Amino acid sequence: MKLKITLVKSPIASLPKHKATVAALGLKKVGHHVIQPDNPCIRGQIFAVKHLVKVEEVNE
Repeated sequence: MKLKITLVKSPIASLPKHKATVAALGLKKVGHHVIQPDNPCIRGQIFAVKHLVKVEEVNE
């Protein structure tokens, strides 16, 4: 199982920690999406910035 993570809100006014998490997920611009594996590490990063991203499960 993989996760499609889309950046839906700009992290400009966010905490530096949240900006770093968005960058670590591989997201660059609003509307950009990445496919990441579904594991506890990625889930924790998503939880930290859940107000900035949209997550969908993808079967690949």
